[in-house]
Amino acid sequence: ALMDQILAGPTNWLTDRAARKGGARLSLTDYRAFHDDLPWGMRQALEDRWGPPEDDPFLDEDGFALSVLTFGQVVVGIQPARGYNIDPTETYHSPDLIPPHNYLAFYAWLRKKFDAHAIVHMGKHGNLEWLPGKAVALSEECWPETVFGPTPHIYPFIVNDPGEGTQAKRRAQAVIVDHLTPPLTRAETYGPLRDLEVLVDEYYQAAGVDARRIDYLQDQILSLMAATGMDADAGVKEGDDTDSRLQKLDAYLCDLKESQIRDGLHVFGQAPEGRLARDLTVALTRAPRGQGDGGDASILRALAEDLGLGFDPLDTDMAAPWQGTRPEVLETLTKDAWRSHGDTVERLELLAAEMVASETAPPGPASQAVMDQISSRVAPAVAGTGRSEMAGLLTALGGQFVAPGPSGAPTRGRLDVLPTGRNFFSLDSRALPTRAAWSLGWKSASLLVERHLQDHGDWPRNMALTAWGTSNMRTGGDDIAQALALMGVKPTWDEMSGRVTGFEVIPATALGRPRVDVVLRISGFFRDAFPAQVDLMAKAARAVMELAEPPSDNPAAARFRAERESLGAAQAAHRVFGSKPGAYGAGLQALIDEKIWTDKADLAEAFLTWGGYAYGAGAEGTPDRDGLERRLTVVEAVVQNQDNREHDLLDSDDYYQFEGGLSATVETLSGQAPEVYHNDHSRPERPVIRTLSEEIARVVRARAANPKWIDGVKRHGYKGAFEIAATVDYLFAFSATTSAVQNHHFDAVYAAYLGDEETREFLAEANAPALREIAERFQEAIDRGLWAPRLNSVGEQLCDLLGR
Repeated sequence: ALMDQILAGPTNWLTDRAARKGGARLSLTDYRAFHDDLPWGMRQALEDRWGPPEDDPFLDEDGFALSVLTFGQVVVGIQPARGYNIDPTETYHSPDLIPPHNYLAFYAWLRKKFDAHAIVHMGKHGNLEWLPGKAVALSEECWPETVFGPTPHIYPFIVNDPGEGTQAKRRAQAVIVDHLTPPLTRAETYGPLRDLEVLVDEYYQAAGVDARRIDYLQDQILSLMAATGMDADAGVKEGDDTDSRLQKLDAYLCDLKESQIRDGLHVFGQAPEGRLARDLTVALTRAPRGQGDGGDASILRALAEDLGLGFDPLDTDMAAPWQGTRPEVLETLTKDAWRSHGDTVERLELLAAEMVASETAPPGPASQAVMDQISSRVAPAVAGTGRSEMAGLLTALGGQFVAPGPSGAPTRGRLDVLPTGRNFFSLDSRALPTRAAWSLGWKSASLLVERHLQDHGDWPRNMALTAWGTSNMRTGGDDIAQALALMGVKPTWDEMSGRVTGFEVIPATALGRPRVDVVLRISGFFRDAFPAQVDLMAKAARAVMELAEPPSDNPAAARFRAERESLGAAQAAHRVFGSKPGAYGAGLQALIDEKIWTDKADLAEAFLTWGGYAYGAGAEGTPDRDGLERRLTVVEAVVQNQDNREHDLLDSDDYYQFEGGLSATVETLSGQAPEVYHNDHSRPERPVIRTLSEEIARVVRARAANPKWIDGVKRHGYKGAFEIAATVDYLFAFSATTSAVQNHHFDAVYAAYLGDEETREFLAEANAPALREIAERFQEAIDRGLWAPRLNSVGEQLCDLLGR
């Protein structure tokens, strides 16, 4: 009932400062009482940064204006910014930015004037838990502790993000109430993708039958490919013959069609129903769980076994011609052509969906076992999420014990995280990387260096990797394992406990390739959560540098020997870098959001300023910007792994800040853009190596410009409009930091959002500020030379939307 009142009320009032007149306020006198209780050093730092409270722009003659709506004994407010929107030119280079007076006034009002008995933070994640201070065991001089005090803190949090949830526990005493991920579905095909798919099917059906029609279809396909930019996205290269172009297109369309995308958003306290529940259940059982047999087998593998298809649907060449059997139960599912392995996978997906919807019986014992598991465990867990989430929240507000539960990505085989509504925990960090993670990391590293060899004609010798705490909690240390494997180092484990005890260097003869000199840019949470792993990687890198191997086999050792005398051994060995102790982030968000950058050099400057601190093997945040510059100057490739498909790289600013920031910095320092790899680890048995350009194209085609996704977010009104605006923001940011975004990607997204009348009207009605922000981003892309629209009408339409 409360949410109905909020949504029916003047929602713009929350963000419209002029409309807040007469709303919730904290007088300067009351704020002074709170301010004067701060430790002296914090008061001094606050005024050195922001000046006296009287200078705060949110203060007027009636006190601090607060973004708060009051509903009797409950208030709803918007957490203030940490200062980025006050004086960004003074703050974007600050990796330890302290909050301004109006931020403290907001929490002072909640605690002292409103006298809140508990605070519920909605949305992953806020900024309170990322304020400067110690990582754990906070003192009165740590900003989260000072701002929030001992207030009971309840934090609904998505179940697949244990890292950031753990940060809220450690630094803001949060009790987590976890919730389900958004429902997933198949991307399928639409618009020009569907047109191309039909033409390709016709082409192969006509092969050897009608030569004149083949020529006509070839011309149609190649023309449409070029017009939509699909030739570039599908990996078509200059000099490819027609057959090669068509084969690449066919494989690409199959891959896009089976991509997993979100279908709308999850609503806390509501379980998905109908088609959403069906598609999510299929997605949850697509990957094997546990030991991967019996009821825990992949639903697709079980169906392939029962139908005698003789292939692995989770690891197959989607474009390969299908020469196996064609069971009637699959034949009748769709009228689409059945030519390839990808078509067979599609039919298995459709059959699985029908079985989950109880429209078709399982064809054999293997699929029956999985369906029994779905009926008894999976479907009830999905259906019960709404009740359990709301019950968890009310239990916490009642001051009672919220049961603990595991965390992780449910579509990666972690069905033990269901039902949601529990206070999730993470993992035993002493076991990272796990043996399973090492297996995936080794496989991914091998595929990565082989892909680089194929593309560039030589083995890679210098790579920069990003390592995040959250993703390594979900995977058991995929990124750590991959970095070690690239160096040619293997972890060692205690046989009884499974905990990591050290490492062993793999001999060069057994490695069969040069070692890679790896530099790691770790996140602030990774630094806090995994100090042992930071030491492990730093010591492993140092051990590799001290080997008596030739430069051709060990470039890290050659560089170490050359730098040791002038820099000292410790500094010459620095390979793990992160943000300043007590600080978090990569420093690019303020520049992009506030449009206060001119070129990539500005972005690189911020990245180096924020990330120039060395860690591991005795270094505890040692300032070494020069060392980071030396390492990145010679980097040939930047690497970012993604461990699940419950989100993508156009969902979060973290991807462009770290992955894009590394790329922009390497290009600025070396004068040459590095290759950027964005690897898919969502299926542990089959890691896929993709370049960032390939991943951007894939996300734009499969999700961002897909009417199925757009219709899904439209169900959520203003929040759905925000999701559309955020996608444009992150696409723009990748274009600003890398060369991975092409004109036709902007064209496709523009056509789907602003070029489509229905979607444009939805944005105007549901969230007019989001519509304006989208138009401003597209215009900024044009003004900065990042996008040259294919249609001349774009400029005129943007002028109309922006009132110019």
